[in-house]
Amino acid sequence: MNSRIAALPLFALLALAGTAGAETLLIERVQEENRTAMPARGQTMAQVEARYGAPTQRLDPRGGQKRQWPAINRWVYPQFTVYFERSRVIDVVANQADATEVGPKPPIR
Repeated sequence: MNSRIAALPLFALLALAGTAGAETLLIERVQEENRTAMPARGQTMAQVEARYGAPTQRLDPRGGQKRQWPAINRWVYPQFTVYFERSRVIDVVANQADATEVGPKPPIR
């Protein structure tokens, strides 16, 4: 009985190994890339645009219905999407490189 229980984790790992081999995970690519290639938290919109140029797309702001819910602006660049609260960067998310890469869903429009 104990040998069957000990074999379960090994079986689970082998089963998962076959499915993960064909896909590239977005997180793996991002960990390999240089993080300085993306805007840093706290930079202003003007600083981001001066360093990276105009975004390929400026999505409609979300939020802002109340003072405690500031509007979140999103700028899309080819490699990443920048999220701003008011005029400051609060987050940067890498975009999928191709359709086979497993990563975040496209932004809500």
